[in-house]
Amino acid sequence: MEPSTLRLLIFVAVLGSMLLLERLLPRRSQAPERARRWSANFGVQLVNLLCLRLLFPGAAVGVSYWAEQQQLGLLQGAAIWWALPLCLLLLDLAIYAQHVASHKWAWLWRLHRMHHSDTFIDASTALRFHPLEILLSMVWKSALIIALGAPVLAVLIFETLLNASALFNHANLRLPAALDRLLRWIIVTPDMHRVHHSVHPEETDSNYGFNLPWWDRLFGTYRAQPRDGHLQMQIGLRSFRSAEDGRLDRLLLQPLRSK
Repeated sequence: MEPSTLRLLIFVAVLGSMLLLERLLPRRSQAPERARRWSANFGVQLVNLLCLRLLFPGAAVGVSYWAEQQQLGLLQGAAIWWALPLCLLLLDLAIYAQHVASHKWAWLWRLHRMHHSDTFIDASTALRFHPLEILLSMVWKSALIIALGAPVLAVLIFETLLNASALFNHANLRLPAALDRLLRWIIVTPDMHRVHHSVHPEETDSNYGFNLPWWDRLFGTYRAQPRDGHLQMQIGLRSFRSAEDGRLDRLLLQPLRSK
């Protein structure tokens, strides 16, 4: 099976599972405007897929395969048993660093704020990234993959885990408190990441991890709970909250608009 086909099947399976679990075990009441939000969020995902297919036909796995063919990168020829976990860690750290930069650098924030302008958070929010941000992220990952000479298997596993964990930690999913506390030591949970989508800036500037939670604890950006509680907290930004702001065309043009 082609790596791209395998990734797609896993993505669809995880997305379907999260959407089902959100109906069975919701953390917060369902948003009344779900149909409108989903049409915009899935529409953004479709645009992103088309852009990646056009500009990066092989995606990150293709970049890794090319680097391997050209014998580029520090880890070419390294034993897979240590090169694989090292690459998984470094790639995850790179995504954490990119996420922090997307909040700290104004021109990157103009792209990234489209993700935060969702006024409700569920698995579909994990699809809501501006196409230019997706392309910049692919350039960043590709540069690191080439520099490392990351094995194809490591990149395939990383990309699959990143997509699956993003769907999981954006899900409107209620986990038992004891399970959430345990999982937070090994993976970013929905309650942990939801804090990052708070309307309060000091909470938005926390819990940047997408997959591994360790970087937030290590670099002091971890926040355990939202100050207003998960059921009462307001999601999104103080601006871009109208129904019109959630339309697909307005989302794609949002970087050009002022606050």
